Amino acid sequence: MKVEILSNAEEMAQGAAAFLAAEARAAVRARGRFLLALSGGTTPLRMLELLVGADIPWSRVHLFQVDERVVAADDAARNLKGLRAALLDKISLPADQLHPLPVEAANLSDGAAEYATMLRQFAGTPPRLDLIHLGLGEDGHTASLVPGDPALQELQSEVAVTHPYQGYRRLTLTYPVLDRARCLLWLVTGPAKAPALLRLRRGDRSIPAGRVMSERAVLFADASAGALLS
Repeated sequence: MKVEILSNAEEMAQGAAAFLAAEARAAVRARGRFLLALSGGTTPLRMLELLVGADIPWSRVHLFQVDERVVAADDAARNLKGLRAALLDKISLPADQLHPLPVEAANLSDGAAEYATMLRQFAGTPPRLDLIHLGLGEDGHTASLVPGDPALQELQSEVAVTHPYQGYRRLTLTYPVLDRARCLLWLVTGPAKAPALLRLRRGDRSIPAGRVMSERAVLFADASAGALLS
């Protein structure tokens, strides 16, 4: 894992946005498109805002979700709602190139299976995305792979339904699809994340994030999150 520690959250967002934009251009040059999956949360929002003005060929981008809460479309807790406000409402991404997780499906297991099938249609069998953005929780979770959840044991399907966590069930990408990504982009900010980041950097497999393969990973953190790494 390559680790970049920046002075503050703004510099981290700038560095991450520049990195993602460069990966997008490289993927389009090499393969004609860029398959990107974004996580939710507040940490990536500034990076997403900076992507609005970045040199990215959005007409060649397919955008997927890493995870989503099972809530109504207009609920403030919906990751897609924040993604739209920070990025999607301000760029020209073709509507059929946005692929939201189907958390409003009548049967969540069926919805997860359908999303996995769709991933294979766009990214091959087994699917390989170009870049997956990940965050890190204080408890060591990433995506919606949280401590003790059965989704941690899902090694066949690319999408799983979780048990309730912090009040919500979720759909999440699973380890197999995370581990196959051409690049993983981790973003971590704040002193509360410093212990979890240290464990991630050490490859501590007792936390969910520590089980993600790190060979093709790049991590951007601010100084407060990375304080224990030195």
